[in-house]
Amino acid sequence: MRKAKAGDMVLLLGQDRKSFIRTLRPGEEFQTHRGILHHDSLIGQPLGAQVNTHLGYPFFLLTPTTEELVRGIRRKSQIVFPKDAGYIVLRLGVQPGSVVVEAGTGSGALTSVFAFQVGESGHVYSYDVREDMQSMARSNLRRFGLEDRVTLIERDIAEGFDPHESGCLFLDLVKPWDYLDQARAALAGGGMLGSLVPTANQLVRLITALEDHPDFAFVEAEELSLRRWKTIPGRVRPSDRMVAHTGFLIFARAVIPLAEETNDSA
Repeated sequence: MRKAKAGDMVLLLGQDRKSFIRTLRPGEEFQTHRGILHHDSLIGQPLGAQVNTHLGYPFFLLTPTTEELVRGIRRKSQIVFPKDAGYIVLRLGVQPGSVVVEAGTGSGALTSVFAFQVGESGHVYSYDVREDMQSMARSNLRRFGLEDRVTLIERDIAEGFDPHESGCLFLDLVKPWDYLDQARAALAGGGMLGSLVPTANQLVRLITALEDHPDFAFVEAEELSLRRWKTIPGRVRPSDRMVAHTGFLIFARAVIPLAEETNDSA
């Protein structure tokens, strides 16, 4: 049976579904209006166990999922929602050992998802022009124990990316169409380009630019909606609210035009 140990990041989940993520450190306390939990009393407890505050309020001691970690991330800007982040990872083909490039670090939510997925053998290179955003992202990555898997680069990508020969690249920018040449130069042949934009105006600009670009093909645009259901036996039904439009997802393949193939073989 796995037990919580010092240094573990744990999820404390109340019966009202309010949750708190904390790193267990000897001598520290977790305080809420529901009472106090001493970290020392949690260390050594089996994961999944119910633990009570000094006022008797019960929490379950759990391991947080990637979705729970990202949803609770410290932020200064809007983050890529978990419903989109998981799909982005699948569409870009991110897996252990992958080299991922992204532009628009923000608070580091998607950066963290990429870092979880590439594992210890892969790496993420994340670009942003704002030092304050990268500082926030660095803090979040350190909190998750992912700092060694990510290189944060403070740069305007109009100047280009470093030579990564990445299999996938993601643009989370206001005007991604302005940087397609730079993105293609950083992608290996056949690599996946992804982007997220919130408005239809931006969507049209981006897919038009991609269709006109000779080095990208197979352009696709999608959006995802998430609807939860109430799980009360006897009256199971859809929730009154849902996470609908958060952004348009655009994907394309990096290709080599026929003319370039002919010249290379001549």
